[in-house]
Amino acid sequence: MTLSISSHIPSSPSPPSSRTTSDGDQFLSETEKNLDEATAPPPILDLSEGNTRQQDYLENVRSSTSNRHSASRTAQPSVNDDEVQAEPHGQTSRTSKMLTKVTTYCYLILFAISGTLTRIVIEALTYYSGAPVSTPVLWANVGGSFIMGFLSEDQALFSIEVDHEDESVRRTHHTAHKKTIPLYIGLTTGFCGCLTSFSTFERDAFLALANNLPIPLGPYSSLSILSSTGAGQVPNGGFSFMAILAVIITEVCLSLAALKGGAHFALLTSSWLPQIPLTYLRRFIDPLVVFLAPASWVAPICLVALLPRSGGYSFSWDPETWRGPFLFSLVFAPVGCFMRFFLSLKLNRYFAQFPVGTFVSNLGGTMILGMAFSLQHAASGSSGLGGFSQIGCEVLQGIMDGFCGSMTTVSTWVLELSDLRRRHAYSYGLVSIVVPFAMLVIEIGPLRWTQGFASPVCYR
Repeated sequence: MTLSISSHIPSSPSPPSSRTTSDGDQFLSETEKNLDEATAPPPILDLSEGNTRQQDYLENVRSSTSNRHSASRTAQPSVNDDEVQAEPHGQTSRTSKMLTKVTTYCYLILFAISGTLTRIVIEALTYYSGAPVSTPVLWANVGGSFIMGFLSEDQALFSIEVDHEDESVRRTHHTAHKKTIPLYIGLTTGFCGCLTSFSTFERDAFLALANNLPIPLGPYSSLSILSSTGAGQVPNGGFSFMAILAVIITEVCLSLAALKGGAHFALLTSSWLPQIPLTYLRRFIDPLVVFLAPASWVAPICLVALLPRSGGYSFSWDPETWRGPFLFSLVFAPVGCFMRFFLSLKLNRYFAQFPVGTFVSNLGGTMILGMAFSLQHAASGSSGLGGFSQIGCEVLQGIMDGFCGSMTTVSTWVLELSDLRRRHAYSYGLVSIVVPFAMLVIEIGPLRWTQGFASPVCYR
């Protein structure tokens, strides 16, 4: 795999290289150009520069990157008969592109599963009697945003030697270099994207509006993050309005703060962190991941199909609970991650001031979650495949936590909010919250305010 170095900070033009761009480079260039996890500049500002940003805005980065790639395609020399005979080189390029894609996809599979599992465990650990916040996904979103900020700002782990006196140019080359590494794409798009869940955040906002947020009461061993027992009837709608504002403000503000905190932590530890040797990464880590990723996906599929089943249980640490919805979540997680990955590649290129790919991923995943939640909590006479079917209940929970949780992301979303211009950031953030929430009101609201939520059979 050959690495292509690109810059998102204006600098003096460099002489053209005589190296021919391989298909592997083109795939990584396409990934760098359209994935906001790879395109967005680091979120830290240089306070010594006053009101001047040290990094460029995301709109300018994507615009300059698109122009650079268009110019490189226009400047391609015409193919003559002598070059047509160089078929072995073309075969090598196609092989390089295929290997690069396979490696990147395997990293996404492995980190999608690990990120989803980490999110579910964090939710279970932070749901206890007396918890200061009753939305456990908050801490997963904060953790994923912190790691995203760290990786975006880090200049040590994936650093390369750049012979240039200008520190800003060296920093630009380091940043561009790490964004062409499959491991970096796996950590940002895969792990951070699946550790955070925008759809679960929107679901909690709706449950706050409906006064159905789960309240942890009782011993920790008997609690379940999968229940939906509310606190009771509120005096009037004003209390529900305060509840939904509390959920939105804490989720958004703490995630943005965690993004900045991760970036500051990267600056703090930059002189202590070791460098990951690129040769070691290519020769040992990448082949190992290509082997482990399919195995890590096949394992939960086999466990779901082969493990014996019994009646449902009501607490999170029971083996039956893990073998049902938790394993189904791991089965569906890579599918949701791939959906978000390809939507970002295809759609983020169109509007630099509004990341369409991330918005469509968050909107689509939230709408699917609303559908699954309604089916799971419908009465037995309303839905034969929902909450009153053991397998159906577990599959729907796996879709919500696995597919929807991995298809939607908070870490990329707050990174985009941090790097967009202020006007674009406010409009993008407002639309991203309001539209999916309105879809949940349409999907879940009629069930909640007519029949009410039934208790799913797999959590009784």
